[in-house]
This record gives sequence, structure tokens and C-alpha cells, in this order.
Amino acid sequence: MLSKTAEYALRAVACLGAQPGTTSPADALAEKTKVPRRYLNRVLQDLAAAGLVQSRPGPGGGYLLARDTGEVTILEVVNAVGPLERIRKCPLGLASHTELCPLHAELDRAYAATEEAFQGVTIKQLVESTSPIVPLCEV
Repeated sequence: MLSKTAEYALRAVACLGAQPGTTSPADALAEKTKVPRRYLNRVLQDLAAAGLVQSRPGPGGGYLLARDTGEVTILEVVNAVGPLERIRKCPLGLASHTELCPLHAELDRAYAATEEAFQGVTIKQLVESTSPIVPLCEV
């Protein structure tokens, strides 16, 4: 359901969120998250454009979260790189379908439920989980 780009963005944000206020070089972030370095650059640019991460150039530079982990939701991260596509009209373009057919209406309800679930979970909740495993990040 999620694109590879969204998965990579979540890995990067969760990893950065596990170290709030700390700058992480892109190479180290790529290694920890197992995201290919070139792909990670694109993802980080999208996250920066959305105001979710900041970059700091120079020695000791890298990336860090731009906002508190308690303010950033899974949905925001996903939408920054590839928003979930809701079904608003017939995907087949059938003119006779002025409303969604039962199949596409059900699919859209599932997308709506996913959006709602993702909106209800912050990065802080992920990284402060009682699980001993740091989400989406090799330590």
C-alpha cells in the first residue's frame, strides 16, 4: 500500500526522531536505515521541502528533524513524499458512474481509514515505544 519512497521517508524520519536535536550525516543515515544513498538524497529533499527536516552543511553537518517528534505524524511524512491517493471519481472514467461503484467506494473507505490511522500516530509515539527495537533504523 505504501510506496517505497514513503517507506524510506518513514525510516529516515524515525531514525532522526530517535536522536532529537542531533545532526546525522546522509551517509550515516543511509547506512542506519538501509536506504540507498542516492534515493535517500531525494527523499530528504522532499522532506526538507515539506518542512519536516533541515539540512546543515559543512563539517559536522547533516540532517535533523525540523519539528518536535510529537508534532509530526506518519501521515505528514507519507504525504510529504507521495500522498495516499483517495478515490474521488470512477478510476475507469466511466461517464455513467456519477458515484463510486461498490468496489471503489470500499477501497476509498480503506484509504480513509488508513489516513485516519496514520494521522493518529506521531513519530514520538514510534520512537518512545516500549519495544526495545528502534523503529526502521539499524542501531
